[in-house]
Amino acid sequence: MAERTLQKEKKGKRMEKVKRKDQKKWLLILVLLLVAAAAIWRLVSGPETKETEEASMTYQQITAEEAKKRMEQEADALILDVRTREEFETGHIKGAVCLPNEEISGEPEELPDKGQTILVYCRSGNRSKQAAQKLADLGYQQVYEFGGILDWPYQELVE
Repeated sequence: MAERTLQKEKKGKRMEKVKRKDQKKWLLILVLLLVAAAAIWRLVSGPETKETEEASMTYQQITAEEAKKRMEQEADALILDVRTREEFETGHIKGAVCLPNEEISGEPEELPDKGQTILVYCRSGNRSKQAAQKLADLGYQQVYEFGGILDWPYQELVE
């Protein structure tokens, strides 16, 4: 009888070892699956690079009043008219630089400083929104869009 009990104990110990081995195998499989899932997620979501950060940048939309205030308070603020050159010649905000929306790509020579405040406008507000987003996508950090010259209430500032 003692021998039988001893055999049962040995068998029980072997079963426990087998269970522990199975548990270790399943734990290892689980860890490997988690690592694989993390690697796949990283591939699918793409690497976090400077380019992806810049691509997700955006501009701020402000009112004409806020734009005028920035023009008065920030001497180095650039006023950017994104209408065509012909439209620009018919009248523009004093001190504005003309860079048509269609010509914004790469790094425009008119905009060498990506940290400079840029105040963007057009005729009605559509092209200025497009241009402001293009500039933000190119890495310009302080882009402010304030609509169109049609809504500009400060005619004394138009030349």
